[in-house]
Amino acid sequence: MAVIWGIPYLLIKVAVEEIAPSTLVLARTALAATLLLPIALARGQVRVLLPRWRPIVVFALIEICLPWLLLGFAEQRLSSSLTGLLVAAVPLVGAVLARYGPASDRMDSRRVVGLLIGLAGVSALVGFEVHVEDARAVVAIAVVAISYAVGPLVLARYLADLPGLGVIAVSMLLSAVLYLPAGLAQAPAAWPSAKVVASVVTLGLVCTALAFVLFFQLIAEVGPARSTVITYLNPAVALTLGVVVLDEQVTLVTGIGFALILVGSVLATGRSRTAADPDRRTPSAARGADVECAELAAPVAEP
Repeated sequence: MAVIWGIPYLLIKVAVEEIAPSTLVLARTALAATLLLPIALARGQVRVLLPRWRPIVVFALIEICLPWLLLGFAEQRLSSSLTGLLVAAVPLVGAVLARYGPASDRMDSRRVVGLLIGLAGVSALVGFEVHVEDARAVVAIAVVAISYAVGPLVLARYLADLPGLGVIAVSMLLSAVLYLPAGLAQAPAAWPSAKVVASVVTLGLVCTALAFVLFFQLIAEVGPARSTVITYLNPAVALTLGVVVLDEQVTLVTGIGFALILVGSVLATGRSRTAADPDRRTPSAARGADVECAELAAPVAEP
């Protein structure tokens, strides 16, 4: 999962060289919906969603439509590795939002220290690695981070008791329909190059459709809380691929910034040891644990 959700930054960077971000979002969501929706329909996981269509629309807008468009916009200006590292700040935003969640998720001294360390890492990356003319891209990434942190809250509060595959499949369909006009209007006049087509297909089928199926299996195998380890590994994959494949430059500040964000995220998002481990609860409490940890288990790390 860390690899599958670490490579999209590279693929997005390649794709937006020739196609508009809106066209990329349309292609990616349409491919994913084409693969996931028949599975969800066959399992009877779509009809049960109808009474909750409003929060599903909100979830699709916040978790998919807005951040995926802004990621494409940002990567037209920033390197894929730097984008991946900045998005790694999502757990820090989530820790702040968790202040309004269950009592066990409220801020303590350790989390405050973690937030300050993570903020120092983000500040290092922005202050030393981003040019003034790229300020709009940084703002876009900030909105992406907020969206990826808010989306799981919507999922936890309104959709946690619904089948996850059905929610994702319908969200992809709604997103594709929403981006259909803009995606077609901004589509290139000529067919994109082979590398761009391969990037888009991989994004839609592997990094989106297959990724969510595997992610649900991961949650079932190791539990919702432990599955979030991938959040800390994705940026390292994005950084490595950016350097190896695209020859992007990595400076000492980049390494220090990433290390600070990683340490800060671990400290800021760690659960109190006084609270029961949600992955070790009895079967009768498992459903409640999934709801409580939905903000951790949701695909906030997926770019």
